[in-house]
Amino acid sequence: MRKWLEYYPEHISKEITIPDISLADMLRETVSKYGDNKALYFFGKETTYKELGNLVNAFTSALQQKGIKKGDRAAIMLPNCPQYVISYYGILQAGGIVTQLNPMLVGKELEYILNDSGAETIVIYEPLLPVLNQVIDNTSVKNVIKVNLEGPDTTDDFATGFQSFLKNINNKPVRVESNPSEDIAILQYTGGTTGRSKGVMLTHRNLLANIKQSYEFFQDAIDMGKERFLSVIPLFHVYGMSSCMNLSIYTAAMNILLPRFDVDEVLETIKSVQPTSFPGVPTMYIALINHPKVSEYGLDSIEICNSGSAPMPVEIMRAFEEKTGAKIAEGYGLSESSPTTHCNPLFAARKPGSVGIGVPSTDYKIVDLSTGDNELPPGEVGEIIIKGPQIMKGYWNMPDESAQTLRNGWLYTGDIAYMDEDGYLYIVDRKKDLIIASGYNVYPRDVEEVLYEHPSIQEAVVVGVPDSYRGETVKAVIVLKEGSTCTEEELINYCRKNLSAYKVPRIIEFRKELPKTGVGKILRRKIREESSK
Repeated sequence: MRKWLEYYPEHISKEITIPDISLADMLRETVSKYGDNKALYFFGKETTYKELGNLVNAFTSALQQKGIKKGDRAAIMLPNCPQYVISYYGILQAGGIVTQLNPMLVGKELEYILNDSGAETIVIYEPLLPVLNQVIDNTSVKNVIKVNLEGPDTTDDFATGFQSFLKNINNKPVRVESNPSEDIAILQYTGGTTGRSKGVMLTHRNLLANIKQSYEFFQDAIDMGKERFLSVIPLFHVYGMSSCMNLSIYTAAMNILLPRFDVDEVLETIKSVQPTSFPGVPTMYIALINHPKVSEYGLDSIEICNSGSAPMPVEIMRAFEEKTGAKIAEGYGLSESSPTTHCNPLFAARKPGSVGIGVPSTDYKIVDLSTGDNELPPGEVGEIIIKGPQIMKGYWNMPDESAQTLRNGWLYTGDIAYMDEDGYLYIVDRKKDLIIASGYNVYPRDVEEVLYEHPSIQEAVVVGVPDSYRGETVKAVIVLKEGSTCTEEELINYCRKNLSAYKVPRIIEFRKELPKTGVGKILRRKIREESSK
């Protein structure tokens, strides 16, 4: 029984209709209807949808002159900038498959993804060329297009400058026939936390479905053609790609691009450009609430503060909302689901600690951890499995892994969760992050929630480390707020008062900062590996 659907109001559809078009067609429709609207904003420079459409056409045409054809892979390794959007839609319009690359990849990681995807073209930020140069001879890359954000465009033997590549700006690209249900649009590589990185195959239909689902779910807060999205989440991340770039284009919004998260720069941008939507991650909200003058920057222009990618500590949510007046709608998703599957609704109860209810056309249930075959009742902890049109086609060149993750139409997420009586979902942890200490299951998030309530703690992550007696023991790695002091003994005593004995950290490590991904997600895996040595 899909209890959560009872909370949908009449004007929000429980099931969506997905147009049989490609993402390139979606951009063309927006250009046709809203050509004079501002599409991009980048450090004061504005680009209209008509201008964006012309630039995408020029890029597509240039790619086709280089010989790119339907199904060819082309990689993008850029920070957030207009060239990212142009390249992304230009590759798709040429019938190519976009391979998303994290600009923080080192040579060995870059070589693996380029070879696994078979990309022959790469659009790359010029300062990253030395990393590519280390490995390019071991890959199939033939075309290198470099983006220089700091100075004039240049071309050399190794790479073509972006502007030089667009010299055929008046050329019309050759129209490529598409099959949105079957054609792969994106290879979204997972972080490799469970082994080697996997290329998630997302079709045009997968991605368009997720755009439609998000729009339908948040339609009360979206005014077509009038919104302003603040995109500081990296566009190479599936969350930034869908919830910032693609959704903004579908809604003819202005996409405010920032290449990195700098708290002062973000606050100044909010004050001057007044975005209406801010998809963020918990570490961003932590940085904002710890800024001494956050209340002076007019965050009330933002109608939707989404939080995703990692669990949002309840205490951080409360503190952010008290200081700014903005509301955070925490959600949930995965690369394998394009990514959004759940979010706290604006039209019904918002439950702190929960990631909300399913977006339209999404089904989900909790199953037992051992077999994955038995559905569990409300309140019982198990693995969350999901079904919907946004679920991936599979993993690139990995049939066994695809069959293991996609079973009978369901995506087995590997996330441990439970549902309440209303169908709201609560993520407990990743299956692999579960700590088993003396036979007891310890979920790191339970411990982290308590730690975040301590007044001296800015960031906390909990991992299991090997223990000859208990099997594993609980370790907490802590970053204190500036000017705060706290000892290991004080924190352990604090935890003893607020947690069951088996959950209390036996080891406390203080650090100045925690390792994070490019999107700002704390790298629990790295901390666990470092702590296990």
